[in-house]
Amino acid sequence: MNRKKKLIAICIFIFSLVVISLFLPTWTPTIKGKNSISTLQQVEINGTKLEVMIRGNDRSNPIIIFVHGGPGCSEIPYVRKYQDLLEKNFTIVHYDQRGSGKSYHFFEDYSNLSSDLHVDDLLELTDHIKELLGQEKVILIGHSYGTYIGMKAANKAPNKFSMYIGIGQVSNSVQSELDSLSYTINEATLAGNLKDVKKLESLQNSIENGEVLTPRNLVRKYGGAARLINDNMDYYLGFLFSPEYNFLDAARYIKGVSLSQKILIPEERKHDITSIVDKLEIPCFIVMGKYDYMTSVNAAKTYFNEIEAPVKDFVIFDESAHYPQFEQKELFADWLNNTLEEFNN
Repeated sequence: MNRKKKLIAICIFIFSLVVISLFLPTWTPTIKGKNSISTLQQVEINGTKLEVMIRGNDRSNPIIIFVHGGPGCSEIPYVRKYQDLLEKNFTIVHYDQRGSGKSYHFFEDYSNLSSDLHVDDLLELTDHIKELLGQEKVILIGHSYGTYIGMKAANKAPNKFSMYIGIGQVSNSVQSELDSLSYTINEATLAGNLKDVKKLESLQNSIENGEVLTPRNLVRKYGGAARLINDNMDYYLGFLFSPEYNFLDAARYIKGVSLSQKILIPEERKHDITSIVDKLEIPCFIVMGKYDYMTSVNAAKTYFNEIEAPVKDFVIFDESAHYPQFEQKELFADWLNNTLEEFNN
């Protein structure tokens, strides 16, 4: 075979691999046990189809519904590696929100996308999960922007949930971003990166006016996003090797992030969560990583102090940033097990 034919053969082989990767069937690995559950499927919810992953050693265990952040950043591509301990004592539900990840449909109209629509989706999904698993209430956990949706859902329909847990809780966005800016400038100064310092200082007025966010690439660069994991690498490896996602799903993810953030971030800035929800009728727990400057601990604590709830607690994980449930997964699992045990007693 001459060189030209070899090159053509290689190109055809690579093209074939890409096509196969685009349309590979997806699934979530089986959990052994006669009462276990491990499903990944599209579910008709509130006029759209949402991708829902349910995993647990015993489907009769308490249910947790996780609301992912971003906006638009599904955690299904990689989350299994961090929830193995939780699956022993809980039935874990993750879903890709409307217009996000595997729930992004190329020809669907998303012009009406809003946090209120996400709340309605979550409440209908909650009813579906309760009926499917035969339980009356679920534990609601929001992460990052997912806490914006989660707080509104818990406030709107407290009877559906046994408790609310906000991880990386959003709060007053300007206060949080100013904390983030101050931290990042300080770390950049200590590192001697004057170019970064100059760029960050130029954003002071815009951030004070609620016009922009502290650049997330710089927050991440200086340890304000993750300390003990590489969150970006988790996504890359998930897109490449996770059985839950194929390459077409990765394309959906990218489209969904762009769509969701363009619509939902300005909405969050305009309608601050602290002016929307100041009272919950169910137990409220705020869980933060000490070094979280994606959603600052200081701003979250200020908001926590203003929230009325029958039971509430503010928990800090000392070695993590924006992902304490992943960065310190053993400690988080212990905390959640102990919290539920105390609550039930």
